[in-house]
Amino acid sequence: MPLSDTSYSVVSARKLGLTFETGDGPVHALSDVDLEVRRGDFVSFIGPSGCGKTTFLRVIADLETATAGDITVNGMTPEDARKSRSYGYVFQAPALYPWRTIEKNIALPLEIMNYTAAERKERIERTLDLVNLAGFGKKYPWQLSGGMQQRASIARALAFDADLLLMDEPFGALDEIVRDHLNEQLLKLWARTQKTICFVTHSIPEAVYLSTKIVVMSPRPGRVTDVIESTLPKERPLEIRESPEFLAIAHRVREGLRAGHSYEE
Repeated sequence: MPLSDTSYSVVSARKLGLTFETGDGPVHALSDVDLEVRRGDFVSFIGPSGCGKTTFLRVIADLETATAGDITVNGMTPEDARKSRSYGYVFQAPALYPWRTIEKNIALPLEIMNYTAAERKERIERTLDLVNLAGFGKKYPWQLSGGMQQRASIARALAFDADLLLMDEPFGALDEIVRDHLNEQLLKLWARTQKTICFVTHSIPEAVYLSTKIVVMSPRPGRVTDVIESTLPKERPLEIRESPEFLAIAHRVREGLRAGHSYEE
């Protein structure tokens, strides 16, 4: 697909590929991925298990290295972007240290970056408020629900104020009611912070509800089969999921997933 002007691109990938060499032979995880993520976008990546969604996120984060093509993050290589603290990363599990309080978990990257005690305190209070956990800073992870722990994980990723937030299926293990609530809160957080968000999910309704752009990926080797620009309004109550416009976008995502499977076959 043609790529747009990159002057406001946060992530720009061209002909990106990644092949893992294993004892059983090469594993082609990504192939010919062309994609632009613009500043302020909320981009969801959706596709079957093993299609390279998380791998692409890890390439952005310099946790994996592409073996073909090019990628820039904020105009830099992923390695330089990592060194300049250009992104925060939220994993599938909260990954909080159980012996640290919530505020001390959030403080960890700030300690590594040598923020002063006063700066850490201000940032911890601000990010706890952003994720609606004000008053829970002295609690330990085991004293919070799964949804609250994941919000604490998001607060930690926001604490050093990176422009880009990478989220690898952060709500996948939560029940539907909690997930709906956190989807609403994440949209409000995105609106308040104006971050650029790259979000991996297996859920079509979640992808459609959250995103300004939905990237549909094929089974391995992961390819982009469709990029859907959302026409939904920025204000999205949960009830919008019953609207004809929402259902039409969901149908296109579903068709894109089916096309990806047939492409492989």
